[in-house]
Amino acid sequence: MNPLLQKLQPYPFERLRQLFAGITPNPAYRPISLGIGEPKHATPDFIKQALAAALDTGLTGYPATAGEPALKEAMAGWLQRRYGLAVNPATQILPVNGSREALFALTQTVVDGSKPGALVLCPNPFYQIYEGGALLAGAEPYYVPSDPSRNFAVDWDSVPPEVWARTQLIFACSPGNPTGAVMPLDEWKKLFELSDRYGFVIASDECYSEIYFRDEPPLGGLEAALKLGRTDFRNLIALTSLSKRSNVPGLRSGFVAGDAAIIKAFLLYRTYHGSAMSHVVQAASIAAWNDEQHVVENRNQYRQKFAAVTPILAPVLDVALPDAAFYLWAGVHGSDTEFARELYALYNVTVLPGSYLAREARGVNPGAGRVRMALVAETAECVEAAERIVQFVKSRN
Repeated sequence: MNPLLQKLQPYPFERLRQLFAGITPNPAYRPISLGIGEPKHATPDFIKQALAAALDTGLTGYPATAGEPALKEAMAGWLQRRYGLAVNPATQILPVNGSREALFALTQTVVDGSKPGALVLCPNPFYQIYEGGALLAGAEPYYVPSDPSRNFAVDWDSVPPEVWARTQLIFACSPGNPTGAVMPLDEWKKLFELSDRYGFVIASDECYSEIYFRDEPPLGGLEAALKLGRTDFRNLIALTSLSKRSNVPGLRSGFVAGDAAIIKAFLLYRTYHGSAMSHVVQAASIAAWNDEQHVVENRNQYRQKFAAVTPILAPVLDVALPDAAFYLWAGVHGSDTEFARELYALYNVTVLPGSYLAREARGVNPGAGRVRMALVAETAECVEAAERIVQFVKSRN
């Protein structure tokens, strides 16, 4: 067996199952889960129709790993409309089976684990695929803390020069999971300058980019590069997905875009990895990327939901409207694991302890004392969960 597998830590939801082991939640309440960030809004009918229409011919042949030209053109068209980007669909875009697969596989492509002391930087707290991808590529993760005083923006200035010198890849998640923080242009400029100096690749995880609460949409990594005159997107790859944007997490469809040299190497890796996207999924994806109205409607649902829930929780928890994404990153009094366990036992509401989404680094776990709430269910259910949480907090106090 690959000895590196022993370095992998249990996934947060496995740890949550262990935390809840032996608990029988209060039967007076029906279960409500705010634990898993899985979209629950209805999949648009036109996407399902496109999927069904492709069944007659879409299952009769092997799909190409590079994807059909029509799909890549639809993706490039969306990048043009959303960010004002002009990319070459043939050389700067590659379809992927969702962002999780792509984040992991890209790490295996980029990292040279034979170099002693190779590092992969990721935010802390973070999406656990970053860590797993680094470890199985033969590198070590370095956890960069978030700064609560700046709405949990990543504190890149805390990274010392000797760490940058060993860095081969960094993950920039904007909007962030679980904090919802969005990186401004000056932070991107800082990372680009560091990449030029030290030669590392930047993977910009942007799967929450279309769920935002301000008038201004979140800045993307490729968009930031263009604004700064970096038209070749050197050492930069952006990753996005339809899961949250179009409410199709089961479709497993997204794409990567950016540096053509990295895309070429990534295509080679994925050809051997067997990661081609089904023709049927490609047809549904073309329909999804070419339509924006369903995205606007989806975003409005989240805006209404957060507008209803956040004021309910704010008097009893340290919580505020995030920049983007569909999570509330709430501060609690005392242990986040005990909060989650007791809330589940007494009120049958599931939240995810923040410490499960972070690692202790330099003596601090930046997720401790916080819980992540995924507001993915319908508004009425999220409001009911919030009202139960208020009762729970008041009873504890």
